[in-house]
Amino acid sequence: MRAPRVAIALAPPGHRPDGDRREKLAGAVLKRLVDLGGAILLLIVAMPVMALVACTLALVQGGPVIFWQQRVGLRGHLFWFPKFASMRPDAAALQPALSLCNDHGDSLTFKMRRDPRVTRIGRVIRALSIDELPQLWSVLRGDMSLVGPRPPLPSEVARYTAEQRRRLEVIPGLTCIWQVSGRSEIPFVGQVALDLAYIDTHTLGLDLALLLRTIPAVLSCRGAY
Repeated sequence: MRAPRVAIALAPPGHRPDGDRREKLAGAVLKRLVDLGGAILLLIVAMPVMALVACTLALVQGGPVIFWQQRVGLRGHLFWFPKFASMRPDAAALQPALSLCNDHGDSLTFKMRRDPRVTRIGRVIRALSIDELPQLWSVLRGDMSLVGPRPPLPSEVARYTAEQRRRLEVIPGLTCIWQVSGRSEIPFVGQVALDLAYIDTHTLGLDLALLLRTIPAVLSCRGAY
């Protein structure tokens, strides 16, 4: 009796699935090492500034120095995301009343140039992205990377399309393409397009280039609101 045939799907010439997996793993390990080394170095350099900001916030504003917010990371993983407190304690409760002032229009994200909820100290530290420095702790923990799409709010992700959910395919980052290209001036659809372009083409070289471009982008204060 003749044995039944078994269909075998042959890989195309030059296709090396095992090699591809090893390359991706090596790339992920290298990216993690760069994240750890970079985060530790940046924390050491920024520690005096962070201490000064923390003391100023505690003395002038009173309330909590660090604002913790839940964000969505890799593959929908929820994590606690820290920032220096730059807004009034009742900022979340006041946002619905400001919805018509959203500079991003009818969008998933809320951005307002002269947001009345931002304190005087908050305007300074937000303009220079100093409020983001506590997120280096998230990089050390592995919840974030130095470079990657910014982590969204759960309420935003709940309204994502299937295409927009691709932003969750990589670890979120401190900086990204749209962060060095205009920050909040870029509307949400533009941010998504740039994030997906990064996901499809990112390399260690691109990450290093974006980190270098972040310095002048921060100092210019463009789109910081």
